[in-house]
Amino acid sequence: MVAQKFGFAFPIVTRTQTAPTELKVVGEGKVEVVPDTGYVTLGVRVDKRETAAEIQSEMNKAINNVTDAIEKLSISRKNIKTTNYSVYPEYDYNSDNRGIIGYSGSASISVKTKGTELLSKVIATGTAAGANEIQNTSFGVDDPGKYRSEARAKAIQNAKDEAEKMAKSLGIRLGKVVNIVESNDQGIVSAPYLSSAKMEGGAGGGMPDLSQGTQTITSVVTLYFEKR
Repeated sequence: MVAQKFGFAFPIVTRTQTAPTELKVVGEGKVEVVPDTGYVTLGVRVDKRETAAEIQSEMNKAINNVTDAIEKLSISRKNIKTTNYSVYPEYDYNSDNRGIIGYSGSASISVKTKGTELLSKVIATGTAAGANEIQNTSFGVDDPGKYRSEARAKAIQNAKDEAEKMAKSLGIRLGKVVNIVESNDQGIVSAPYLSSAKMEGGAGGGMPDLSQGTQTITSVVTLYFEKR
């Protein structure tokens, strides 16, 4: 089979060095996507109780209350996870013996929502049910893979266009593509920052106003052309 201009030769071997008979061109493609998934981490903190058992009892009660309340928003239990559960002693640093004067504890409840409109409800519901910290919020695309091919196609076309310009400027002819290297940068777009300061009483004071913005799916492609 005769390779056509800009045709890809397979298998393509990944490498980064350019042979003297090749032209290396980098192209970039971007796709703007509206996030379809929300993420929030709520915190439960209990300070200075006499025993570790008392801390655990209060924390477990708060965690269960928060989890049950959030689950009632039609969020699957598998998307509600308790992490960073810890109970630790408090010491009296003002005395010589520095003895234990009580115990404190904290835990995080990570929630993933399908759809971004639920995130504000999760925060309001969770804080009303007993969470007293909002540790972070973010938005993302649950399945960015379906947008990568579009970004890749744009990157390849961009590289082809640049190669044509360079070839014309250099007075050379381009042959087939003999190698391709792709890199992409996927990330979660952060929502507006919410303070992680302790919220006394656990009440959030209403639903926060969050805007999900857009997420950029990026593909950077390096094409290696034969020079003729």
